[in-house]
Amino acid sequence: MAEAVANVARRINATVEEGKDALDLSNCKLISFPDGVFKVLRSVSENIRVITLADNEMKALSSKFFSTFTQLRELDLQGNVLTKLPDAVGEMEHLTSINLANNSFSIFPDKLTEIATLERINLEGNSITEIPVEKLSAMPALKWLNVRSNPLDSNTQSALQSPHNFDILSTTES
Repeated sequence: MAEAVANVARRINATVEEGKDALDLSNCKLISFPDGVFKVLRSVSENIRVITLADNEMKALSSKFFSTFTQLRELDLQGNVLTKLPDAVGEMEHLTSINLANNSFSIFPDKLTEIATLERINLEGNSITEIPVEKLSAMPALKWLNVRSNPLDSNTQSALQSPHNFDILSTTES
């Protein structure tokens, strides 16, 4: 555990000291985003554009995460055990890409459809049965949606078959 904490601290310090716009906390055995990180990154949180929290054991992200990193463009949360996102994710005005592959979502995170800048959504390898295809179609920037390896119901599968203004990767491709 101490080694994991030290690893996180090293990566955060490097981000702050080098003025990086990316924070990589992948493979850190995190079960949540450490509260202390908010304090350490307070001075640079506006500069952070990319956060990678892939391959941890995170069950949830707090609203504080999204209200702190307001300039975030890319968020990689693949390989965790997330089942939902806080409503605050809908207020991310600059987010263009979110990777939620290989988590534990059974319901599509609806708030994602409120992010006007979102171009890429990866939900591969979850347990989602329904997707709000109409809401997704109304998203102005959406270019790519990956819903492979989800147990999509037949209504969703047929809705995904019709042409859309974004690319869809699903298990029903012919």
